[in-house]
Amino acid sequence: MKEYDNTILYGLRAVKEAVNSGKEFDRVFVQKGLESKLFGELRVVLEEHKIPFQFVPAEKLNRVTNNRNHQGIVAFISHILYHRIEDVLPGIFEEGKTPLILVLDRITDVRNFGAICRTAECAGVQAVVIPTQGAAQVNGDAIKASAGALHNIPVCREPNLKVAIDYLKESGLSIISITEKSDDYYPKADYTGPVALILGSEEDGISNEYLRKSDMRVQIPMAGKIESLNVSVAAGIVLFEAVKQRSSHR
Repeated sequence: MKEYDNTILYGLRAVKEAVNSGKEFDRVFVQKGLESKLFGELRVVLEEHKIPFQFVPAEKLNRVTNNRNHQGIVAFISHILYHRIEDVLPGIFEEGKTPLILVLDRITDVRNFGAICRTAECAGVQAVVIPTQGAAQVNGDAIKASAGALHNIPVCREPNLKVAIDYLKESGLSIISITEKSDDYYPKADYTGPVALILGSEEDGISNEYLRKSDMRVQIPMAGKIESLNVSVAAGIVLFEAVKQRSSHR
């Protein structure tokens, strides 16, 4: 994958020119209450290119830019090129591979995200799916935590995770959620066919909406007093159960 410099851009015209030149953005911050003809034009461009943006207080923009003249907008150029799952999945089938996809619901810690992607790449995961909003920023810390894996595994940023999960189901993948809201342990699941695994945030777990879409829910048994594992550790446990099953199934 192509890597861009870890650049912060600010100023309405500078950001608009970068978008039109094809730069990939991780996220864009817009000052709350910003109203101008130029921002109106930029907003249209951002929406056309499906670049996520959010409104934030002016204090946040001042802090990010060290009080420079940001004109109410700050943009972060991405380290990686993002994909869409509908562009990636057909190629996996065409190569004769059995899809193993990881869906991350609101994993916001950059180091956890990077560690998960490192494990996923080692386990042969062909794509990681994240939401446009509520996901970790793919910055230098995430790249470092992934040991470079983020340059070797497609990250699919989806504006609607529900639609992405529906697409995976319709494409023949079994949806397996890793959650404590289950009586079945993770080795009981069959990972040998086309599978998408869902992991949720450490605070709230997987959204109920996505749990309802799951074909199976599984948990990791716990023997200690602490009730949950770090999400990157949980990902490693289940992913290498999938590796084990797939290896013995050949």
